[in-house]
Amino acid sequence: MFQMIFLQASEPGMMNMLMLVAFIAVFYFFMIRPQMAKQKKEKQFRSEIKKGINVVTTSGIHGRIVEVNDTNNTVVIETGAGKIRFERAAISMELTKKYSESK
Repeated sequence: MFQMIFLQASEPGMMNMLMLVAFIAVFYFFMIRPQMAKQKKEKQFRSEIKKGINVVTTSGIHGRIVEVNDTNNTVVIETGAGKIRFERAAISMELTKKYSESK
């Protein structure tokens, strides 16, 4: 009887369906879910940008934020070469914490 139940459970169609469900679950938990969490964290960071923090842009420019304009979602970053206006979405990460930890 147990042999008959085992043989029924190992049908090719059922096994393929199980593999497909397992593949989708692994894909979701290792690819999609972490990416969604990362996007949420970046969106929160960009909404909390304030004057005086050191940042890096997506193009690799390092500087300090000297002005935040909420009406058109731009920030002015002071670099060694002068002041540059960027879109808020172009800010990649904050460096203020990294600088203070290394000192």
